Amino acid sequence: MGLSKQLQDSELFTHLPAVLFQELQQQATHRSYPPNTYIFQQDEPPTGYLYVIKEGLIEITVLSPGGVEMVVDYRKEGQFFGATPIFTDEPYSGAARTVRRTDCFLIPAQIIRKAEREYPQISEYFTRIVLSRVRHLYSEIVSDHSHKALTQMEAYPFKKRLSEIMSTPAITCRPENNTREVARRLTESAISAILVLDEGERLQGIITERDLVSKVLAPEDTNPATLTAREVMTPQVLGLPPETYMFEAMAFMTAHRLRHLPVLDRDEVVGIVTLRDLMRFRSQKAMLLVGSARQAQDFASLAAVRREIATVARTLLSETRATPDVMEILSYIHHTIIRRTFDLCLAQMKAQGQEPPDIRYCFLIMGSGGRREMLLNPDQDNGFIFEDFPDERLAEVEAFFIPFAEKLVHALDTVGYPLCSGKVMVNNPIWRGRLCDWQVRINDWVNEPEPQKVRYSSIFFDFVPMAGDGTLAQDLREIVHQQIRSFQGFLYHMMSLDLRYRVPVGLLGRFILEKSGPHKGELSVKHGGTVYIVDCIRMFALEREISEITTFDRLDALVKRNVFASETAEHIRAAFEALSFLRLRNEIANIEQGRPPSHHLNPHSLSKTEQDLLRESFNAVSKLQDATKRHFARTPF
Repeated sequence: MGLSKQLQDSELFTHLPAVLFQELQQQATHRSYPPNTYIFQQDEPPTGYLYVIKEGLIEITVLSPGGVEMVVDYRKEGQFFGATPIFTDEPYSGAARTVRRTDCFLIPAQIIRKAEREYPQISEYFTRIVLSRVRHLYSEIVSDHSHKALTQMEAYPFKKRLSEIMSTPAITCRPENNTREVARRLTESAISAILVLDEGERLQGIITERDLVSKVLAPEDTNPATLTAREVMTPQVLGLPPETYMFEAMAFMTAHRLRHLPVLDRDEVVGIVTLRDLMRFRSQKAMLLVGSARQAQDFASLAAVRREIATVARTLLSETRATPDVMEILSYIHHTIIRRTFDLCLAQMKAQGQEPPDIRYCFLIMGSGGRREMLLNPDQDNGFIFEDFPDERLAEVEAFFIPFAEKLVHALDTVGYPLCSGKVMVNNPIWRGRLCDWQVRINDWVNEPEPQKVRYSSIFFDFVPMAGDGTLAQDLREIVHQQIRSFQGFLYHMMSLDLRYRVPVGLLGRFILEKSGPHKGELSVKHGGTVYIVDCIRMFALEREISEITTFDRLDALVKRNVFASETAEHIRAAFEALSFLRLRNEIANIEQGRPPSHHLNPHSLSKTEQDLLRESFNAVSKLQDATKRHFARTPF
């Protein structure tokens, strides 16, 4: 395909006269690039050209604030890249790298500027292209937020290096030491792991408490006196140098699923760091809250812990550049408080002489709590599952669980988790029952998908066990899969209801604000954005019978099953992170100003870059909605 034909087919030049195409074709040059070649790098000065792809594939990458290269876009035949400096006179905001051999037409910048003067729509279009990099905008804003927060903190934990926090010297043993000696050293030193070194002091492996339990104590035919460290150690241990920053070590350990990390100076063991060490220095307040919640003896103490979560959120948002990590930690604290509230209520029932019946039961939480995506103001979404006991025991079971349910929901309200306006709580009979009762209920939701039932199911499908017998939750998950498998049309009805509304951005990129009510002049980041991502990803996960609960885990699973391309998933992930960041920051600001936390905000109070981020994140959500509609509109039923 020639340059003229490609330009005429593009949105940018489709309405321009033929004379412009002739001039562009005369001035353009042609060049081929081999695979995996950078055409330009981020922050490099402009080359003076707009690149139009004749054949091949280009990936656009940016560096995160932590120095990690992220692919934010792909450009293919007929598309172009390298436009930013032409209109801004600034260095490249990202890099362009060939995925495979790529041929490009190079159009001189002066020709584009001349065309822009005569046809202003060109610069308007390029402005939209520049603003489409959600991940880059998000990284830039979060980096700026973290930098500003540093000035308000006495110490910045992520500035610490491993040499400052590691345990040294590390406790070690030899490969030939028996496991009884290894266990003795662990006990005497009050540590959870020991490093195995050979006679040359070279690291050979690591033994953890878990290794001793699973490989020495659990098997019936082992002898700790004769079993050696070499036989139970984990070999090929990964380590990092002492000058590594904490945030780098945290990312490394998370990526490799490590709980213990040797610190190596030119292959010499100089110390060891645990994940607990990193978490302690990273979020001391968060860990203290968890400890306080577990030790609380009354609801007032739990309420005091609950009120401190906003302070922790503010610190976490300053310490880390990953909003999902913040949601994970906040959810962990919320879960700890909720579980302790459950335990206190159960203890009170027993103290009053009311013992639970001898049946298996499970307390569930649902919605954002189930997905571990809780922020600062979650309400209650909970339920009970019971094993399939006979009908004649129903009165006995209800005699305990009805008053227990009432006590529990009101205790949670006292602690700081408001009653659900839709009454999705255990004191509502439709949110508790035997497995057989749940099966009937879910069958009704799936086969008679009225709007209210679909709304119920959207909350319910994100359930996780919080207390009791978790195997009941596994059984319930299988019931959900069976029911949806039997009537795939349910997902079509779920899509039709959930996606009736669009994101709050108009055709010209203007924000659509609420016109009346308490949030007049504002929009909802939740109801206008994140809820659609959660709902769409959930629908695909239900279709594929994916058991993961968090939105990101579901997204990863969908990529592995080739439902989404990795680049598509990255755009969805970036939009979800960006919207969650803006929402959490807004909730923190509301609390600090004496107002209740809210997912509503005035977009015009944001900076221009933040407005661009919000707008482009909504656009990414809109594309996901369209893809979901196209997919489930084809569902056979």
